[in-house]
Amino acid sequence: MSFKVLVVDDSTFFRRRVTEILNQDPLLEVIGEARDGQDAIEKVTRLKPDVVTMDVEMPVMDGITSVRNIMKTTPVPILMFSSLTTDGAQSTFDAMEAGALDFIPKKFEDIVSNRKEAIELLQQRVKAIARRKGSLARAFAGKHEAPKPMIAKPMFYGESAKKTPETKSLATGRLSSRSGKKYRVLAIGSSTGGPIALQQILTELPAGFSLPIIIVQHMPGSFTKAFAERLNNLCQISVKEAETGDVLKPGHAYVAPGGRQMFLEESGRSVRVSISDAPEGSKVTYKPSVDLTFNTVADIYKSEALGLILTGMGADGREGCRKMHQRGARIWAQDEKSSVVYGMPQAVTRANLAEANYALDDIAANVLTEMG
Repeated sequence: MSFKVLVVDDSTFFRRRVTEILNQDPLLEVIGEARDGQDAIEKVTRLKPDVVTMDVEMPVMDGITSVRNIMKTTPVPILMFSSLTTDGAQSTFDAMEAGALDFIPKKFEDIVSNRKEAIELLQQRVKAIARRKGSLARAFAGKHEAPKPMIAKPMFYGESAKKTPETKSLATGRLSSRSGKKYRVLAIGSSTGGPIALQQILTELPAGFSLPIIIVQHMPGSFTKAFAERLNNLCQISVKEAETGDVLKPGHAYVAPGGRQMFLEESGRSVRVSISDAPEGSKVTYKPSVDLTFNTVADIYKSEALGLILTGMGADGREGCRKMHQRGARIWAQDEKSSVVYGMPQAVTRANLAEANYALDDIAANVLTEMG
């Protein structure tokens, strides 16, 4: 089975290169190109692609407006190309608010130089969100307004993840009873689809939330500050991009800066943030890495921590969760049906580390119940 792709960009050169790259993958087939947002709306309706790649800035109609219109009439997974600037970050989050599922940095030099890593990343991201077409269409069936996933409900609804022979029995109900454990921190890891999921959860937490929150979201360095500021403006709790020296406080969330690593350190009776590069010799793919941050959460908080793994590609967070689990911490994972990409939650669940799989809609309520 291959996925049909529509490539949208006002640059003829960029459309051609993206088309060449995607067609190299046997599971991808570019069936059309569009030169602007208006052209994209017409071709999505006519060609019925499984997935769309779209630039944010275009003449005639920009990508944000185009996404909003497409989601009203013909919902389809959309991957945005975004410039690595503060303005680019804001526009990207606007596009995701309009309904786009994911974004990828628009780096002309990587496209021109034919870098293997960049090519594989683009192909993987397109295939990952293309698989959500059916869920997306069902979620918006009968709706006549553009979805607002970053400010209201999540994109996908549904039952909890199915049990597999490799996994133990999991709590999957909408609301579970409180375990009675004592907690001092909530640690969250996420990647593809994470911005939507994080906002869904954090906006449901009250200003008096009793714990500090550590967040590791895979995101470029130029995006995390804008993302944290956006969350801070929408949430009752305080949210900031983490900086070295930050003292963890209840009701405050700290977003790991993109391109670096976030560690926790004990300082007297307090816990402080330390931002640095990965230790020399460590084989770390992600910057920031959920595994590295969760390792320090395990060292400091031991059993008094709740780890939460949300939607994302790959397995980052599995080993960090393993260490937290060994120290007595509880681990929860987002369920398959509500994940944009069921990679990171699946890795944790299949390793028998997750005590519960919850739909995105139910996570905040369960966190509040568990915290008492």
